[in-house]
Amino acid sequence: MITIAFGQMLMSFNVASLPVALGGMVKSFNVPPTTVATAIVMYSMAVAGLVMLGAKLNQRYGAPRVFRAVVVVFGLAQVLMTFSPTATLMITAQGISGMAGAALVPSLVALIANEYRGRQQATALGALGSARAAAGVAAFLIGGILGTYIGWRPVFGILIVLSAIVVLLSFRLNPERGRPDVAIDTVGVVLAAVAVLLLSFGFNNLNRWGLGLALPGAPFTLLGLSPAPVMIVLGLAFGQIFLSWTHRRQEAGRTPLLALQVIDSPQERAAVYAMFSVVALEAALNFSVPLYIQIVQGRTPLATAIAMLPFNLSVFFAALLITRLYDRFTPRQIGRAGFILCSVALLWLAFVVFNDWSELPVLIGLVLFGIGQGSLVTLVFNVLVTASPKELAGDVGSLRGTTNNLAAAVGTAVAGALLVGLLSTAVLRSLAEHPTLPPALQSQVDLDNITFVSNDRLRGVMAATTATPEQVDEAVRVNTEARLRALKIGFLIMAALSLLSIIPAGRLPPYRPGEIPGSEPERAAGTEPAPAESPTGAIANPA
Repeated sequence: MITIAFGQMLMSFNVASLPVALGGMVKSFNVPPTTVATAIVMYSMAVAGLVMLGAKLNQRYGAPRVFRAVVVVFGLAQVLMTFSPTATLMITAQGISGMAGAALVPSLVALIANEYRGRQQATALGALGSARAAAGVAAFLIGGILGTYIGWRPVFGILIVLSAIVVLLSFRLNPERGRPDVAIDTVGVVLAAVAVLLLSFGFNNLNRWGLGLALPGAPFTLLGLSPAPVMIVLGLAFGQIFLSWTHRRQEAGRTPLLALQVIDSPQERAAVYAMFSVVALEAALNFSVPLYIQIVQGRTPLATAIAMLPFNLSVFFAALLITRLYDRFTPRQIGRAGFILCSVALLWLAFVVFNDWSELPVLIGLVLFGIGQGSLVTLVFNVLVTASPKELAGDVGSLRGTTNNLAAAVGTAVAGALLVGLLSTAVLRSLAEHPTLPPALQSQVDLDNITFVSNDRLRGVMAATTATPEQVDEAVRVNTEARLRALKIGFLIMAALSLLSIIPAGRLPPYRPGEIPGSEPERAAGTEPAPAESPTGAIANPA
């Protein structure tokens, strides 16, 4: 379990460290914050696009062998990350890490299915979720301290050492023979990868290329339209083509890239939708808060770590302890309660957040969201695993990897586009109504590329214009108010999306583990057959 948990922590520590290192990378590479967001998206995009292929590699060659090999690749990618001289190489390193993660994600689920049964398996899945949260806590603490006093590079250097430790520990795993008869659906790999790439690129460039009409930053236009929304539509279309192709291949008796049994029932599809929602919301929060603390407030990575520590700790304990409630409440009840809690937390944050993240009301909001998020991620993952036989554990892992990482990419990209868009609207409206900042002065500043900047940087930009000291102070005030307003509205929109997610949560299984699906009268009369036990040792999803 230690080996499996460390494998999860490798990936989670890497992703969680990127927002903490945001300020340091902006200075080191002289790039805007959205470039660091691109690195997060690149990692998530690589995992989401190739994780189904990674699942088949695990089935064909055996999970322990694949696990060991990809951890080596991940460690080498972190070497490139640690010593990258340019932002391009940094993004490339994250892409390679994502390719390794694409095989690592399903191997973790396959190893758990191979080692544990029944209640132990549910506990192991909870431990896997806790390892993810624990890595987030460690990344924020270690990244905050090192980033403040030394720099961001040693943070990723730690992953080189941890990768070597995991490789050594992997030799203690139980051996597993691969299945050479497992075929790899090349067409399915291409369709899935293209769908994920189009969706990720589309969402990630909504702000730069335009939500509707093409902006000047768009690489090309389609009859004046931005290519970003077109990519999103095409990505959805390729996703549908992939599902149709997979259905035909499965009906023909050939091995599909993804066994559709893992998403055949309404409950399983609801679990996937719920997982996508909660991970996207987490990614949006994890991008928004460090952006605000480091860029808006100009505070240190350590301040970011301290501000996010309550959230990460609450995710850790919620993911670990939620399994204790599985005998008392149904997945449907827990799912609805989790999304209600997340919605309340985000609404609370929208009304109490100001320019001081150390305020107790803000900490309460982060803790509430962490409890809801940690509970939901573990819950929906457990629903998917226990509803499928052991031989499909790799497919469940690939489905989890695709959903989690596509959601993380979309959540990060949409948060960036949403906040920058809200900021631009607020700034332009304030300037249009402001008598102290005349159009002649505004024309000296690039208002076509408004983004989040610190007050010190804004003062430096204004110093190159004809602005008086009073006008500079007024521009800083406008910028400060606009940034806070953008963050508050962003939280409100996130809360609305969380409320909508209660709908798929209402389709989760309505029975407790060990219960016979169906009505109480049927169970009392004994007219309904006993539930079958899945190969994982848990009660199988009746659907």
